[in-house]
Amino acid sequence: MTLTIDKLEKRFPKDDEELVAITDFTLEVRDHEFVCVLGPSGCGKTTLLRIVAGLETKTSGSVKIDGVEISGPGSDRGMVFQEFALFPWRTVRKNIEFGLEIKKVPKEKRKAISDKYIELVGLKGFEDSHPYELSGGMKQRVGIARALANDPKILLMDEPFGALDAQTRNMMQKELLRIWAETKKTVLFVTHSVDEAVYLADRIVVMTARPGTIKEIFDITMPRPRDRASVEFASLRKHILAELEREVVRPTPST
Repeated sequence: MTLTIDKLEKRFPKDDEELVAITDFTLEVRDHEFVCVLGPSGCGKTTLLRIVAGLETKTSGSVKIDGVEISGPGSDRGMVFQEFALFPWRTVRKNIEFGLEIKKVPKEKRKAISDKYIELVGLKGFEDSHPYELSGGMKQRVGIARALANDPKILLMDEPFGALDAQTRNMMQKELLRIWAETKKTVLFVTHSVDEAVYLADRIVVMTARPGTIKEIFDITMPRPRDRASVEFASLRKHILAELEREVVRPTPST
């Protein structure tokens, strides 16, 4: 699986003018790669992810998976949101099986698939629980399992651990890497946390302030699991933070 983004631009109408959210954004995400996208607030990170998901239209440029232009949502992309986005009236199993039901997958096959991902994300024993009975971390596990149940080519994750406390967030990062290693999925992950990006990614894409484009790409060569207290980790984190801080203080154009 290869995701190819070429000269992407996104403009939004604003009063009598246009707001340029993303401009001249070009990136290739390779098969099985874990790529994190960082940037100042309002730089277009989530917009980028929504365009790849087919939930938002582009203004110009191209976004392709294996050479096929994205024209809308599809089962080849799985989306995990920050807000969990679970159906409160459905159990863990029924939430995970939702996309399979839409595709009219037979009941026995749905159960086999949901059993597989319930086991994978560590929710065995909670199959019949409802979202209100789960912790934040467990809810996000359901969201990840639901996305994986459709067997997407790429997993799109929009600040998925942003609402969690620090301890749970660190634990979920470790769990995500375990799941990624087992499933070999390609991951495009948006985050505001430099620490999270350095811990997770094969490559980190740092975006400029709006209009968002690529400022710099960092290849992370540290072996996993990564030691957040190591000199190499701290040095890279400091460097990326400095790049982001320069963008935060840069004046942002209105059009």
